[in-house]
Amino acid sequence: MLFKKIYKAGDRLEDRVRGKLSHYPIIYAFVGGAGVIIFWRGVWHTVDSIMEYFFAVDGGVTSTSMFELPWWDGPLSMMIGVVLLLAVGLFVTSFIGNEIIISGLKKEKKIAEKTEEEIRADLNESDSIKKEIHEMDSRLKRIEERVNR
Repeated sequence: MLFKKIYKAGDRLEDRVRGKLSHYPIIYAFVGGAGVIIFWRGVWHTVDSIMEYFFAVDGGVTSTSMFELPWWDGPLSMMIGVVLLLAVGLFVTSFIGNEIIISGLKKEKKIAEKTEEEIRADLNESDSIKKEIHEMDSRLKRIEERVNR
């Protein structure tokens, strides 16, 4: 129940933030890129801390010991990156991608699993859809010309 409320509140926040940032694509890209970099910085430093904890040799230099960062620096960066990416609606798409999500929802095979014939059939279907859209666009333009006369 609590998770559901948090999820809905986060979803509403994401919709509002995406709605505002979509009018400013450069800022949107900057925020999304910063979120990805902060997230991966957190992953990097967390793994470095773990490696230093288990395998550190006296006098060894790692990216975390160089600056004597606290142990929670990596996890905190990861969490900030996750929150930022979730808030702008880029967390899933930046790591998985839209096409993979859509193909999963359609229950399609991965491209690596498809045969050459299946890929050709998909391409032909895409071409026919493009032709239909082009025809509809032409019809719409003719209709607009007749209406504007």
